[in-house]
Amino acid sequence: MKTLKDVISLKFKTSESEGVIFHGEGQQGDYITLELKKAKLVLNLNLGSNQLGSIYGHTSVMTGSLLDDHHWHSIVIERHGRNINLTLDRHMQHFRTNGEFDYLDLDYEITFGGMPFSGKPSSNSRKNFKGCMESINYNGNNITDLAKRKKLEPSNVGNLSFSCVEPHAVPVFFNATSYLEVPGRPSQDLFSVSFLFRTWNPNGLLVFSNFADDLGNVEIDINEGKVSVHINVTQVKKNRIDISS
Repeated sequence: MKTLKDVISLKFKTSESEGVIFHGEGQQGDYITLELKKAKLVLNLNLGSNQLGSIYGHTSVMTGSLLDDHHWHSIVIERHGRNINLTLDRHMQHFRTNGEFDYLDLDYEITFGGMPFSGKPSSNSRKNFKGCMESINYNGNNITDLAKRKKLEPSNVGNLSFSCVEPHAVPVFFNATSYLEVPGRPSQDLFSVSFLFRTWNPNGLLVFSNFADDLGNVEIDINEGKVSVHINVTQVKKNRIDISS
């Protein structure tokens, strides 16, 4: 497939921060890869490099953040030669690819949701996408509909289901006056807590617990948009530990 223009669009939602959304590559070194990295969207594109090394076509663009929030996000990639419009949730970014070539020269297949192992460096250490996609459209072809009607050759690899499984996590909403109190675990050497949270407020208390026998307390809070951990320990010289991120 040798194209001067491409339009690729889809919607996705996931709770994973890493994963290949789609990938295509060609025998002459061209490739296009859209993937999640650290919950950000990364588009890698190469319309061709030459063997002398004077033309280097690799181009990488990053956009968005916190895309592993299990909400639907929409992507549109519009390419005309070296000019690219990358739109994520109606926020458009325009850029030009590196190099001097205008055509994207791919093999006869592109993959959605993962990358076949080709032995090339590009296929190493990249996770497959785990989540839901809908409305996949590639240059006018409704990929979702074709896949469901088994009109694609080769078609599905692995276990695909045409429904979106919702996660079993149960969220808890707190207002300014509510809190959740749970029983402590006395005579335990280990204090361990983990949770996911999302808020628009820059300040607030997340976790507080007193240690038994008046040995101190631990407090986790948000202060001016940063998460801070405060551990107060009595009966030792260095009696306070503060960690902020």
